[in-house]
Amino acid sequence: NWGWLNTMNIFRLIGDFSHVLAIVLLLAKIWKTRSAAGISGKSQILFTITYITRYLDVFFTFISVYNTLMKVLFVTMSCATVFLIFNKFKATYDSNHDTFRIEFALIPSLLLALVANYAFTALEVLWAFSIYLEAVAILPQLFMIQKTGSAENITSHYLFALGSYRAFYILNWVYRYYLDGHVDPIAIAAGSLQTLLYADFFYLYVTKVLRGRKNLELP
Repeated sequence: NWGWLNTMNIFRLIGDFSHVLAIVLLLAKIWKTRSAAGISGKSQILFTITYITRYLDVFFTFISVYNTLMKVLFVTMSCATVFLIFNKFKATYDSNHDTFRIEFALIPSLLLALVANYAFTALEVLWAFSIYLEAVAILPQLFMIQKTGSAENITSHYLFALGSYRAFYILNWVYRYYLDGHVDPIAIAAGSLQTLLYADFFYLYVTKVLRGRKNLELP
């Protein structure tokens, strides 16, 4: 079955690469510095919940080797990140600044998924939930940066790559619409919100980090 190739294009491939790069940068940062300082464990928990609930279909549906590998990769790497933060390098985790209440992301996402979905089945509701949750999963990290007033460059690179992933997926949706008329209102709405949440960070990244600042300092 090669039908999955019809959904592939340069924008999606770059988006997927940016997504993988973001998680690899984060894991490398934690492992190399032997520290989880500056990383929101709560955001990583939300992302892990996102990937697990979205990719449960890996047990029931085969689309392609690429698709399956990416699903397994995201779940595995996100679980590894949470393990490093809350177990191996727990002593370095800055819980005092990671104070965003994740129920404010979880509960609205679940309620919305129960109302706005493509089919009222367990897998479809969980998929919609994962889309809505991913849109706001970065809030604890952004909230943490706001509280501390700065972020290390490697953390900034991670956030930029993560934001770029969604930005390229928006281009992917535009491309697919003009190519075959495909529209996914749930993914487009949530993805657009997710990208907007990164807008201010993108501006600071380009004007400060890319100009050689050691850390990203908030104005």
